[in-house]
Amino acid sequence: MKYVILVGDGMGDYPVAQLGDKTPLEAAQIPTIDELCKNGELFLNRTVPEGFPPGSDVANMSLLGYAPALYYTGRSPLEAAAMGVELADDETAFRCNMVTLERGSDGSVQMVDFSAGHISNEESHQLITALNNECANEMFTFHPGVSYRHLMVLKGAHPGFETVPPHDYIEQNVSEFFNRYLQDSTWKELIEKIEKTLADHPVNQTRIAAGKAPANMVWLWGEGKMPSAPPLTSRFDISGSMISAVDLLKGLGVVGGLSILDIEGATGYIDTNYEGKAQAAIESLKVQDFTFVHLEGPDEAGHKGSLEDKMQAIEDFDSRIVKPILDYLVEAEEEFRMVVTMDHFTPLAIRTHTTDPVPTIIYDSRRPTPGCGRAFNEKEAIAIDRELGNGIEAGHTMIEKLLEQ
Repeated sequence: MKYVILVGDGMGDYPVAQLGDKTPLEAAQIPTIDELCKNGELFLNRTVPEGFPPGSDVANMSLLGYAPALYYTGRSPLEAAAMGVELADDETAFRCNMVTLERGSDGSVQMVDFSAGHISNEESHQLITALNNECANEMFTFHPGVSYRHLMVLKGAHPGFETVPPHDYIEQNVSEFFNRYLQDSTWKELIEKIEKTLADHPVNQTRIAAGKAPANMVWLWGEGKMPSAPPLTSRFDISGSMISAVDLLKGLGVVGGLSILDIEGATGYIDTNYEGKAQAAIESLKVQDFTFVHLEGPDEAGHKGSLEDKMQAIEDFDSRIVKPILDYLVEAEEEFRMVVTMDHFTPLAIRTHTTDPVPTIIYDSRRPTPGCGRAFNEKEAIAIDRELGNGIEAGHTMIEKLLEQ
């Protein structure tokens, strides 16, 4: 038996007027996923427990079978695990976004772009190297990640202020949150050095000359210490792989004891290497029991507020990820159970995450029970939940349902 979880990050949405009050998932052409849903079980899964922020860290932790109440220590420690950065007991990892801020004449600070225009790896790694050369010391060190997503490690006591995700404040005044970094003299000195280093760097001068958003500041958030959790491999006696462009998911894979497969050309956006991801999943399923494939594109399109990109990302997820993996398993005459889902909603109207329970399919190739006969979208999942009451309230238990024999 093979087990597969396929995640379209942030696919969930609300009705959109341009789509005749359909959601993007409802309007998109997803024949493979709809066929799986029709012949499988459809239900709502609450991936974000009450009281937790609706982040990809919490939601994907649930999808991988870890109860956030027991194991969640923050987003960045998981990304540190993916990068191979080991945290000492007195160290805290912070997510370090490359962002574009705008200063007002009144001293206010506006979050123009939480991703600095989805800056490339080549550019952002030059900037992180410069920050390490100019700003790092015995307290602060910087580590390069993917695109705008990097890591800063603090040695010593946490400064005590609360941080917030930059993607929750797109095109909003973030003065209150930015000024928190300036309340402590040590942190104020760090921020001022960072700002000067980034402003003077040739990468940013070139981006400005080309009309692109400069990475003129970092945004530190999602901090925490390294979690300790039982690996999935020993908990369920399985072997498996994690396939994702982003360090957060790779870090969850490390915690789970999964093989981390790095895919060349995986960008975390709609231009990612879909075929490379699907083929890596197929190759892993030839020798392992389980694979988890994560596609970031729908979430990034939601944050961007782009209906066109979100529709494209959903349709590419169906035709270039789900279909080839399904075709392989059918042609190989493997018995398998497959989950198709999302971690959370990223509605276009608000451009950030919500806590809504997510539509989820479990398809069993042995067809032990009649399928639900429905298409895969938010409205059908809500309707069947009202009809059957088959939703899962503790999202981390969904993996136990998948791994039933």
